[in-house]
Amino acid sequence: MTVIDFSAFIGRLATASGETILPFFRTSLSIDDKSKTKDFDPVTEADRAAEAVMRRLIRANFPQHGIVGEEFGNEQDNADYVWVLDPIDGTKSFIGGFPIWGTLIALLHKGAPVYGMMHQPFIGERFSGDNGSANYKGPSGERRLQVRRCASLSEATTYTTSPLLMNESDRAIFGRIEQGARLSRYGGDCYSYCMLAAGHVDLVVETELKPYDIAALIPIVTGAGGVVTTWEGKPAQGGGRIIAAGDARVHEEALKLLNQ
Repeated sequence: MTVIDFSAFIGRLATASGETILPFFRTSLSIDDKSKTKDFDPVTEADRAAEAVMRRLIRANFPQHGIVGEEFGNEQDNADYVWVLDPIDGTKSFIGGFPIWGTLIALLHKGAPVYGMMHQPFIGERFSGDNGSANYKGPSGERRLQVRRCASLSEATTYTTSPLLMNESDRAIFGRIEQGARLSRYGGDCYSYCMLAAGHVDLVVETELKPYDIAALIPIVTGAGGVVTTWEGKPAQGGGRIIAAGDARVHEEALKLLNQ
């Protein structure tokens, strides 16, 4: 089976998760803190319910596949095909009522991301990619996604969710990127990567990501012509310190700054 065989099913997962999440959005919902440190790491009923719905659909349709999810851990994660799920990437935005969160659905084949989708059900947007191409579907219609050209960091718009999520050392290193960029902005979570794929952002730099935070976004960014690696220039699907760029020249220049 090719990844094309899975595209309709991924759409079903997105629809089911969105229908589960939306009744909770901008309501008085209970919030738990998963963090064992002073850092606030919220999880809601919506996160758990949406992941549970997607897991049930995957088990019913592809019982031989593995699942890696933020809320309920790993099942058969050594299978040839593994689904990587983040029901609400951007939970802090979600609980604040801001619609810059999304459901991330990735399909891995033998450890490599081969298809990814970011679904934002409140706005009604879907960003998807298979490494070879990337597409948008939303209120303004459907179109191919394409990164924009950017010759240097000095011309780049860069995003990170928040420097406060970085440790002190990484924050200082990231400061080199901010000093060299034309514009540096905060916030966005998964939306930053999708805006990069759509040609509105040039660089995204993050740290401390988990596999479910990034796996779905890799095929979208690369399918639109961009580059996603770790700060060390390695494959990014395992998470950690991540850099994504629309133009390989900006990626190369930023990597040098991060590794000085």
